[in-house]
Amino acid sequence: MSESKLAGQFFEAAIGLLQRVRDEEAANVAAAGTAIADTVAAGGRLFAFGAGHSSLAAQDVVYRAGGLALMNLLAVPGTVGVDVTPATLGSALERVDGLAGAVLDSSPARPGDVLVIVSLSGRNSLPVEMAMNARALGLKVIGVTSLAYTESTKSRHVSGTFLRDHCDIVLDSKIAVGDAELTHEAVPAPFAPASTVVTSALMQAMMAAAAESLAERGIEPPLLRSGNVDGGHEWNGRVLAEYGDRIFFRH
Repeated sequence: MSESKLAGQFFEAAIGLLQRVRDEEAANVAAAGTAIADTVAAGGRLFAFGAGHSSLAAQDVVYRAGGLALMNLLAVPGTVGVDVTPATLGSALERVDGLAGAVLDSSPARPGDVLVIVSLSGRNSLPVEMAMNARALGLKVIGVTSLAYTESTKSRHVSGTFLRDHCDIVLDSKIAVGDAELTHEAVPAPFAPASTVVTSALMQAMMAAAAESLAERGIEPPLLRSGNVDGGHEWNGRVLAEYGDRIFFRH
């Protein structure tokens, strides 16, 4: 079977975007890593939130091999990917006012903690209010979003603002509006989204920067190992026991 021309083009597009965020977002990634390291060193907690497919990047840094054990998923029922039926209900919930505040009020988050909010468009009520409420509670907010949406779409929040407007640090994924990298004359709609690839890379780069910052201070980063390597379960058991009061995997 011959190679797919479009498959190759997608890889090229994804690599190009990864190179852009590596070069153009380096300072913001470093700042986010430092903020996370500051919180870990101060005894604080770490949370990640995303709705719809943006939740995939948030989930990717929670309870995983090579990841910081202290990163917790701040889950909003019904908005984590396709965890409801019909799946379109999740999209509708992203536009509900007041939901973010209720979730934060019932969460273990407290002043001084860090919340990473992932939202490709950053225009829906849920991520906007999540950032607004988190900052009001004294959390530091890191936003991972595409600034292109702020330039060519309208906010769906009553304030007319976007996620980027309520963050202490913003990482721009550079994803174009519509999140589709390819077109074909015989295909009526654009296709091949790259937001998950790029956003997940930004999240992992942020975690790497945090580990580096902690190591430079002489603090061992609380990292998890793979449970599929010898000694992994024992290692993880020690880390989970040591930091159990800052881990909320069941939240």
